[in-house]
Amino acid sequence: MSKLPVTVFGPDFPFAYDNWISHPSGIGELPKDQHGVEVAIIGAGVSGMVAAFELMKLGLKPVIYEIGRMGGRLRSEQFENATGVVAELGGMRFPRSASTFNHYTDLLGLEKKPFPNPLTEAAESTVIELAGEKIYAEKMDDLPDVYKRVAKAWDEALNTEAYFADIQTAIKERDVQGIKKLWDKLVREWDDRTFYDFIATAPAFKKLDFKHREIFGQVGFGTGGWDSDFKNSMLEILRVVLTDCDFNQDLIIGGSESLPRGLWDCEIENAVHWPDGTSLAKLNVGATKPGVVKLRRTNTNAICVTDQYGNEQTFPVVIATCQSWLLTTSIDTQESLFSHAVWMALDRTSYMQSSKTYVMVDRPFWKDRDPVSGQQCMSMTLTDRLTRGTYLFDNGEDSPAVICLTYTWMADALKMLPLPVERRVELALNALSKIYPDIDIKSHIVGKPITISWEADANFLGAFKGASPGHYRYNRRMYCHFMQSDLPTTEQGIFIAGDDVSWTPGWAEGAVQTALNSVWGVINHLGGKCHKDNPGPGDLFETIKPVDLDAS
Repeated sequence: MSKLPVTVFGPDFPFAYDNWISHPSGIGELPKDQHGVEVAIIGAGVSGMVAAFELMKLGLKPVIYEIGRMGGRLRSEQFENATGVVAELGGMRFPRSASTFNHYTDLLGLEKKPFPNPLTEAAESTVIELAGEKIYAEKMDDLPDVYKRVAKAWDEALNTEAYFADIQTAIKERDVQGIKKLWDKLVREWDDRTFYDFIATAPAFKKLDFKHREIFGQVGFGTGGWDSDFKNSMLEILRVVLTDCDFNQDLIIGGSESLPRGLWDCEIENAVHWPDGTSLAKLNVGATKPGVVKLRRTNTNAICVTDQYGNEQTFPVVIATCQSWLLTTSIDTQESLFSHAVWMALDRTSYMQSSKTYVMVDRPFWKDRDPVSGQQCMSMTLTDRLTRGTYLFDNGEDSPAVICLTYTWMADALKMLPLPVERRVELALNALSKIYPDIDIKSHIVGKPITISWEADANFLGAFKGASPGHYRYNRRMYCHFMQSDLPTTEQGIFIAGDDVSWTPGWAEGAVQTALNSVWGVINHLGGKCHKDNPGPGDLFETIKPVDLDAS
């Protein structure tokens, strides 16, 4: 077996983004007459900030527009009247396999620690409570046999139905042809089939009764339950498990928002055109531009960007990293900027609902152990009750602790949508009291609770993309849009990037990879090129491009 690590290398587009951005030759160069040219970046999330950071290093001047808050779906909300205690309202766990994302966390020197996922050492203990039956476990071997059968069936199904071991080995070895030979076949087999279809028809699960599928949906293995994804395309799930996105995850100490904000403030040295000490913050005079409300092509083939106060500025290139639906709703986007096929893909993007509710507590009281059983009094909790997933965060002896009382998706998240935060807390505490009748969680709460429903945020309209069956073609159109040499002139010079353009929605790695695609697109559009010894994603596109289901 290969001892190389699993990374998010494909499987749809197996390009080594981590190697490209860390290569000593750099990612490319631009003609001198392009140095200092302004490029518009719509959205200051991780995708927008990565694109802006890399373009700045190439000698361009990114002009960043943001209608809301810097960070996008990396949103770390500070609890009031507490120092450094945060609730992670968006991305909160980052796989070690996300090597390109981790390039930037390492660049900024961000500290991490293992995320307390169920049945991990970081969680210390886990409680699973289904249909009123409560199980306490500190490791996988502590679970009853029925759970072990479910885990075994899942592993067996992945290998018999999806070439799991062979594709993972190819990913580890960065064997492009090995990946494409197997993955492209799976794309054709599973594009129009759901995750539940996979579970219901796999021989490993068919020989088990419904209870096993129910347990898998409620509990899952890795980050928690899977049933909220059951209606999504199975390809979406295979990408996650093949690239180890659901295992070996870390949290960022101080909050994930410190990554995009860190890129904003990061001062560069030995860059092209700009003096040492230049940063995105300095180039943007300390603040982002207001939100964008209109995009139009000018007579000179530039793109005019209008902000919410009516200010207009023209750019040779625009990168749009905002949620794709905003290009047809809050941003009046000239229709001819995209083909009808791309517009259809942007509009058909399917988003998952998500809700979280946090409280700050005086200390990590859950570590107190029962003198008789020796068990922790409270644990990372998975349940079929309203809370679904409850996570516990210890911030050290000198800081208050944090509980994510409830982390829910889809229908479970919609149950929370109309409710104020106080009611959400009340309902969560009531559900948890059924599981922990001897623990008075309320007595430990300090400060104000924090909650979010991403579908209620007008700038996001959902947590992230969850591709439906048959959506592969749409995803391919969006992902491949950075290759523009064959497009009409009216459609060139505007690039799309971000989580919903990527193949791995919900994982910041995908947002970063699509940002880097757009960077290559900008280099190419402005007459630049990559170094011969470090070709970019567009240079290798014909060799590694995603399979075209409509090709003969």
